[in-house]
Amino acid sequence: MSSIHILSDSIVCPSQRAPAGGNSRCELSLWDLALLSFHNIQYGHLFSFPAGAPTEAVVERVRSSLSIALSHFRPLAGRLVVEKHENGGGISVYIDCDDRGAAFRLAAADGVHVADVEARSKDVPAFVDDLFPCNGAVNYDGVSLHLLAVQLTMLEDGVFLSCSFNHVVGDGTAFWNFFNAWAEISRSPTSHLRLYSRPVLERWFPAGCRPPIRLPFAHEGQFIERYSAPPLRVKFFHFTAAAVARLKAEVNEEPGTNKISSFQALTACMWRCITRARGIPENETVHCGLAADDRRRFSPRLPEAYFGCCISALVASATAGELLARGMGWAAGMIHDAVAGHTDEAIREEAKKWMEAPIVYPPSFLERFCVFMGSSPRFDKYGCDFGWGKAVAVRSGNAEKYDGMILAYPGREGGGSMDFEVSLSPEAMAILELDAELNRVVSSSSFMPPSGTHFSQDISPLAAGAVKTD
Repeated sequence: MSSIHILSDSIVCPSQRAPAGGNSRCELSLWDLALLSFHNIQYGHLFSFPAGAPTEAVVERVRSSLSIALSHFRPLAGRLVVEKHENGGGISVYIDCDDRGAAFRLAAADGVHVADVEARSKDVPAFVDDLFPCNGAVNYDGVSLHLLAVQLTMLEDGVFLSCSFNHVVGDGTAFWNFFNAWAEISRSPTSHLRLYSRPVLERWFPAGCRPPIRLPFAHEGQFIERYSAPPLRVKFFHFTAAAVARLKAEVNEEPGTNKISSFQALTACMWRCITRARGIPENETVHCGLAADDRRRFSPRLPEAYFGCCISALVASATAGELLARGMGWAAGMIHDAVAGHTDEAIREEAKKWMEAPIVYPPSFLERFCVFMGSSPRFDKYGCDFGWGKAVAVRSGNAEKYDGMILAYPGREGGGSMDFEVSLSPEAMAILELDAELNRVVSSSSFMPPSGTHFSQDISPLAAGAVKTD
C-alpha cells in the first residue's frame, strides 16, 4: 500500500476577527490544567465518494466552513501562553484567543481505498495513524503548536477528515459540539447565521478555584511526561442493540435491580474479560476507570454547550480473583456505585483538594492492571454530515493509546448499538478474541454493513475569501 504524502500545509483563520480592544485572554480551569501532559483528542471521519468527485470543491468546502466555525469557537484559533511568576511563584497557563488560526493539511493516500481504512473485522491498520496531524504532541505543546489541526486526506474513492484538538481547550463533549457545528455549517451555507448550538465560551470556576490558577512548577520538565505506548493491537468490537439489551437485563437480574445502565453492563463485561485475558494473579488489585462528564452533575447544571474541560476520572477497584469469581452483576454494581457517588458535593470536594495541591496528571497513572473507558456512546459521532452523507466509519488517532484503553462509540446503525475500540497488548488481545463471555455479546463482525453514502452535488464554496493562508 502506498504511503500517505503531504500536498500542502496552510493556516485557516476565523472568518470574522474578534472586536478590536477586547480581552483575548481565556483563563483555564483546574480541569483544563490537569490535562497539560496528556495527548490531544484525535478523531476522524471516513467518507465514501463516487469516482470523479470534484476534489477542489471538496477542499474549499472544508476550508471555508472551518473558517466560519472558528469565528464561533474562538479559543481553537489561539495559542497557550505560559506566565512565569517571580520568586518561586510558579506558573499560570492561559489561552490567548488571538485569531492566529488553525492548521490545515491536505494529503493524499495513493492506492488507499475506503475499505482499506474501514478494515471491518480486522485490526485498525497502522497507517491510519498517518491520517492524523500532530501525532505525539501533548497539550502543553499548544504554546508553540496550533490548538486545532485538521487533515484532509484524499483516498482513491473517498476522503478522511481528521482533527487533532488540544484537550486543554475542551473535552469530548466540547470536541463533538464543535465538530457537529462545523459539519452543519458545511452542509448548510446559511447555518452560521444561527449556529445550532452556540458554545458557552466563558470558563466556569467553582468557589475557591478562581483564576489565574498557579501551578507549583518552574519549568515543563517538572510536570510534562512524554509517554510512548508499547506495541499494541487496536481493534473494534461491535455490539448490536439486541445484544446490549440482553446483557443489561441479565446484569440487572443477577443482583435484583434495574439501576445498572447498558453502558455500565458492557463496561463490566470488558473489565472482566480483559482481566482474564491478561492472566493477572488473583491477589493483584485491578481497576476500571471511566471518564465522567461533570456538566450534568453540578447543581445547578452547567450547559451542555459549555466549551472547556469538565470531566473527572471515576475508578472501581477489586482484586482480580474477586472480580472473576463474582458475577458480572457485581462488577457492574461496583461501576454503578462509582458513578452514583460522583455528586456535586463530591466534585467540589475534589476540586478543593486539587487547589490545595495542584497536579498535572501523568499519563502513566493508567496502571498496567487498569482498564480505562474513554469517550462515550452518547456523543453524536455519526451526525457529522458535511454535505457528503453519513460517514462510513469514525476512527481515532494514536493519541492516548494505552494498554487497556477503550474508546466508546455509538454503533453506526444507532438504536442503542455500540462499538468499543480496544487497545491491548498483542498477547492479551489474542486471548480476548477467544473469550467465551465476550463472544456471547459481541457481533461476529466489528461493524455492521454501512448503508450507502451519498455525495452531495451542491458543493459550492462557502464564504469565498474568508480563508487566510500563511
